[in-house]
Amino acid sequence: MVAAATPWELRELRVFQQGHDLCLARNPKVQIEAIEGGALQKLLVILATEQPLAVRKKALFALSSMLRHFPYAQQQFLKLGGLQVLRSLFRQKGMEPLHVRVVTLLYDLIMEKMLLEDSQHGEQMEEKIQQYQQVRLVPAVVEQGWCALVPSLLPMPEHDTREKVLKLVGVLVAFCREHYRGDPALGTTLSLLRSEYEELAAEEQREGDKDGYFRELLGSVNTIIQEL
Repeated sequence: MVAAATPWELRELRVFQQGHDLCLARNPKVQIEAIEGGALQKLLVILATEQPLAVRKKALFALSSMLRHFPYAQQQFLKLGGLQVLRSLFRQKGMEPLHVRVVTLLYDLIMEKMLLEDSQHGEQMEEKIQQYQQVRLVPAVVEQGWCALVPSLLPMPEHDTREKVLKLVGVLVAFCREHYRGDPALGTTLSLLRSEYEELAAEEQREGDKDGYFRELLGSVNTIIQEL
């Protein structure tokens, strides 16, 4: 006999299904109805309260699906204190697996807006650009202390994590430059990373890989150092 699902397991399934449905829908009317029905707020509550990691992981997946390419959702996310909720995950033990997912989400949202603003567009895109202009994500990121928080993840040992953090640091340099310049720990970390990736990139090159993964990471580190 199969045991009945616990409330946590049921919530896990609901959260996952919600994210999956929203990801597939990509229907603005459906998405707006979901947000006005409280879906975004419910996900933030799950992330903000003491829940198992697996539940929060699925809630973050659903949140990411809801926010990407949808400026209305991003605007509501900021109004509801979504950035503070994500930041709180960095202060709690056991939430480390979510950190890189949050960094990736923020990078994607910032780049999404930048790429749209820089692209050539016709009249059809004007309305969407106006919607994105109302999403003041970067100012909120700067005001709420992410300039200090994001680089603090660089000493993590996983190259994949560093890669994602370097991407976000690189995007934030233009807005966090004063803070970065006044952070001696960041300067030290970047110097150590440059030395490490110089060695690893040289080893790649000796093995015949001229445009390898570590060379790319070295390029990211050097670009940030040059811009500071």
